[in-house]
Amino acid sequence: MEAVLREEIENRICRLTLHRPEKRNALNPALVAGLTERIAYHMRDSGTRVIVLEGAGEAFCAGADLAYLQEIRHNSREENIADSMRLKALYQLILSGPKPVIAAVHGPALAGGCGLANACDFCFATPAASFGYTETKIGFIPALVSVFLQRKINGQQARELLLSGRILNANEARELGMVSRIFEAENFMDEVLKFAGKLAAQNSGDAIALTKKLLWESSGLSMDEGMNLAAAMNAEARSSADCIRGIDAFLNKEKISW
Repeated sequence: MEAVLREEIENRICRLTLHRPEKRNALNPALVAGLTERIAYHMRDSGTRVIVLEGAGEAFCAGADLAYLQEIRHNSREENIADSMRLKALYQLILSGPKPVIAAVHGPALAGGCGLANACDFCFATPAASFGYTETKIGFIPALVSVFLQRKINGQQARELLLSGRILNANEARELGMVSRIFEAENFMDEVLKFAGKLAAQNSGDAIALTKKLLWESSGLSMDEGMNLAAAMNAEARSSADCIRGIDAFLNKEKISW
């Protein structure tokens, strides 16, 4: 694994730490490739139930590495499309993969870094965290992130953030629905890992995977198409081993640990 990414696994929780603190964990090809490879691995690994993304140093992630953007300004259109597709693959893996992913944001999460946090199923923050899509301030555009941000928060609010580049504090981001919960800095990771542990122990992994699949595949469907898909997945879930086990445990008043 590249030195730009650190990994720790305990109690079926995989902690992936973006480790470019001197660059505020800015996304470069090595970091994008490392995240994609390791998240893909843990999405497949039966020993992993939850993935936590965090950042080393003062920032969660400052977005794209500007030095790298300077390097590729002379790339061909085909080369730039290929590079963009690699970032798309990372976001899509988090959004559509079967395991829940938690962003633990303790500092700035900006531009593509804000997109990384918002692609996750849960985003926890400290009061010092900040969020913003600042691309237009440097003549760039928030392209990939705009697609799923508009499905996460109110369309007009997403439009305002993407066009203005305004930076939000943790409370503002929570009010918009970009942040799930705010924990104090002194016990931040303890609270994040406590939540992750409960998610791993108290919720069926198969049910979470199927729910994430439903959310991903129903996005953009008409109401009728979405309901048809939901009905089909409902039928599939009813006969699953986890559903049978869970209902039997509930009816027998037995504690179940997944």
